[in-house]
Amino acid sequence: MLKPFDDTYFMQQALKEAQLALDKNEVPVGAVIVTNNTIIARAHNLTECLTDVTAHAEMQVFTSAASYLGSKYLRNCTLYVTLEPCNMCAGACFWTQIGKVVYGASDEKRGFKNHNTPLHPKTKVVKGILAAECSKILLRFFEQQRKINNKS
Repeated sequence: MLKPFDDTYFMQQALKEAQLALDKNEVPVGAVIVTNNTIIARAHNLTECLTDVTAHAEMQVFTSAASYLGSKYLRNCTLYVTLEPCNMCAGACFWTQIGKVVYGASDEKRGFKNHNTPLHPKTKVVKGILAAECSKILLRFFEQQRKINNKS
């Protein structure tokens, strides 16, 4: 019998998506949605590519998962995302009724917890999975951006 994957494995998959975002000069946030131990959707930030401030990794992956399932509700799904969702994405978590949210790095400035944005009452939250790795890719991106902006 196959061993089920764990939160660390799925966060590693979200980190692969974050790397794809970084490769496109996007803020490196990645996300996957899992149901029944299977990834059904993958996405990363596309705000620059799409010139759309709402094109966060979570929004992209919700759309993909809902399309895959043929349902706007994601009750039996888990969202793995490398950065704590912002207010907008937390609102989308609420409306999708996602069963569980697992995030890596906390976002003290824009994260939903600091702003007391509610998720659906039945949504479980796990934080800090691969937090160091998730933070590292974000820090690297913003350091690169500062170097670019200082040269301008």
